[in-house]
Amino acid sequence: MTRIFDDPAEFADDQLAGFLDLYADRVRGVHGGVVSHRGEQPQVAVVIGGGSGHYPAFCGTVGPGLATGAVVGNIFTSPSAAQAYSVGKAANQGRGVIFSFGNYAGDNINFGIAAERLRAEGIDTRIVVVTDDVASSDTEDERRGIAGDFTVFKAMGAAAAQGLGIDEVERLGNAANAATRTLGVAFSGCTMPGEDEPLFSVPEGHLGLGLGIHGEPGIRDVPMLPARELAELLVDEVLKNAPAGAPGRIGTILNGLGTTKYEELFLLWRHVAPRLRDAGLEIVDPEVGELVTSLDMGGCSLTLMWLDDELDPLWRADSYTPAYRKAGAPLAALRAPTADELAEAEAVVTAPEAGEAGRRLGGTVRAGLAAVEATIREHEHELGRIDAVAGDGDHGRGMVKGITAATARIAESGDDVGGGWLLQQAGQAWAERAGGTSGVLWGAALESLGRHLGDTADSYPAATVAAGAREFAATIQQLGGAEPGDKTLLDALLPFVDELERRVGDGEGLAAAWTSAAALATTKAQETAGLRPRIGRARPLAEKSVGTPDAGATSMALVVTAVGNVLTSEEEQK
Repeated sequence: MTRIFDDPAEFADDQLAGFLDLYADRVRGVHGGVVSHRGEQPQVAVVIGGGSGHYPAFCGTVGPGLATGAVVGNIFTSPSAAQAYSVGKAANQGRGVIFSFGNYAGDNINFGIAAERLRAEGIDTRIVVVTDDVASSDTEDERRGIAGDFTVFKAMGAAAAQGLGIDEVERLGNAANAATRTLGVAFSGCTMPGEDEPLFSVPEGHLGLGLGIHGEPGIRDVPMLPARELAELLVDEVLKNAPAGAPGRIGTILNGLGTTKYEELFLLWRHVAPRLRDAGLEIVDPEVGELVTSLDMGGCSLTLMWLDDELDPLWRADSYTPAYRKAGAPLAALRAPTADELAEAEAVVTAPEAGEAGRRLGGTVRAGLAAVEATIREHEHELGRIDAVAGDGDHGRGMVKGITAATARIAESGDDVGGGWLLQQAGQAWAERAGGTSGVLWGAALESLGRHLGDTADSYPAATVAAGAREFAATIQQLGGAEPGDKTLLDALLPFVDELERRVGDGEGLAAAWTSAAALATTKAQETAGLRPRIGRARPLAEKSVGTPDAGATSMALVVTAVGNVLTSEEEQK
């Protein structure tokens, strides 16, 4: 939903005023839109346009190497003929004007009228219409123009920047359009400024296949797909509509439509790219991000432009606009690492030789971490819920990432590796993958415990393990800077260590002592509900946190309880 506006009816003009102020060093406003400042040499004016609500299209792509001007209509509305005429005339540098836009009735009429007016004044004016949307029609010249607008604009802008004449720029624009295909999907509709309801909705658990960019719903709703299957759908449908005799190189755009996050697009690209390569295609300078949007629509589209020897250099050419910048020279100056450099960076440190007791400890460590992973996965959502009361809600997910990385790392080691080494490897993996404060603390503490225990001792009595637990806690306290009562994991961990040391000192066996100490940790974790956080992200919402136990203390209690169960099971087997 669009929330920042004054008068909703003036939204398009108001946002354009801000845009023009922001980029006054490179563009100027004229009636109906935006025109780029001129370069040293006159060139064919490529004037693009359509309704507002599609940024970066259209005004965001005005600048060297791309469009010369952009006509800006109201939201999802064709600009008037007067607006198109005004921008076209202002953009003209004496070498003619080419209007380019998506294939919509209002745009065709209004840009057509503007072209006739310019021609009547002696300005050579051409029109290149974009028709890339494969879902909108089986007949190519009846298709809508959606994100493929960008590939056509890019080709013509680069051709004009090279100083080509209007005949060549027009021809290359039409060639780019003939080589471009797009398919999009919507996850949610878009909402006009001042409105409470979207222009359309997608049924829960579904996506709209074949959306438009003016608030049009998809041609049909299909069940929501996981990323891999969505990538297959987009790639396969676009390739099915490839131009006849298409070459093996493609310019590619994975385009977000307004609210789909860049991280989601990156994840989707992870599946799109190999599928394109498996089809025998060479991907050239791919673009992943927002280039043609639809206000706050949730969704994405895949655009392919098949590149022949003429279109390839135009797609690769440099450009500099407010929203899109490409520069080849900086990349050309970089070099990939050599095979020797990669081998050196990725060299694996071998595990030290372990004694018999160290190897037995390794078995206990493996079993303990496996049990921890199972219990953390089981309680992931509850840990996230607790954390979300006064934090960011990511504790459960972070703990799962940490323990999963730890168990995966130690699975790479053989059975003859010692427990101290395994704990150090688990700690490193935990810190690498989990991130955040919790990841750092758990990683460093596991490494500290592993170093304390080592791999060469003749035995690992209960007192040694208890001392290791103290090292584990001391590392967390030193790095985190927390104290008992701050409402952190220490409020469960320190009582656990105190009780473990006390019971072991009284001669109790490790399994029994650990289990009793874990029960106390569980009680202490529950008691953190009455505390107010004094450090960390929850501190600003301290009062809101009262009544809910600390997520870190809760997960710590779960972990030591799971390890206690493993120790008890091993004791019983003996």
